[in-house]
Amino acid sequence: MERVPTGIDGLDELIEGGFPRRRMILVSGATGTGKTIFSAQFIYKGAVDYDEPGIFVTLDERPDLIREDMLQFGWDFKKEEEKDMIRIIDASIAKAGLPSEEVYHMPESGFDLDRLLVEIIKAAKEMGAKRVVVDSLPALGFRYENENEIRKAILKMSYVLMKSGLTSIITSEIPEGSKQFSKYGVEEFVADGVIVLSYLGGGGPTVRTLHIRKMRGTAHSPYIHPIEITRERGMVVYPIDEI
Repeated sequence: MERVPTGIDGLDELIEGGFPRRRMILVSGATGTGKTIFSAQFIYKGAVDYDEPGIFVTLDERPDLIREDMLQFGWDFKKEEEKDMIRIIDASIAKAGLPSEEVYHMPESGFDLDRLLVEIIKAAKEMGAKRVVVDSLPALGFRYENENEIRKAILKMSYVLMKSGLTSIITSEIPEGSKQFSKYGVEEFVADGVIVLSYLGGGGPTVRTLHIRKMRGTAHSPYIHPIEITRERGMVVYPIDEI
């Protein structure tokens, strides 16, 4: 099976060298666990270290804030955008019917999944993209009335992205301490892989953790691994025997 290096130090060793190519991976976690950093690192490192153009679709945060936040790790998204190695598609304010100043964006007439997928496919063909991130699914869910419709939407997204040759990350928010792995309880069944980011704390310092709950076609680590977010390397995953 062909593998896609994640660009996240310490993770590829736990999943046989990387994500299976052309598969969809769900990254879920509570607020502040590092989902956007994880996703941005996947896109940025893919472009810079592995010569794989990538698309970052933001449904929540404004693109200018993403660019600003990622500079703290030395990730210059703007520079890679100018090379057309990265494209950010702004769908963050279309939901409110407001216009975007971004080159690539959803129209202010409103959010529509089919139109978004057309924009992703178009961008992927133009720039030869290999990776895509959709951050985050709960912002997509407001368009649907029940879990069955949400599941159909995610299935459609998964199929279209796979047929376009893209390896994708979708993010989903879960409440702190929740036993669910996603917002709606259906995303993990559709996705080919599930990575859960969490906080662990017992009265002392809080520790960020990563758990590979599922990765189809992959012998993966079953353990909960400590992670650290550093300015020099971004997110780093540590083996259990180092702790």
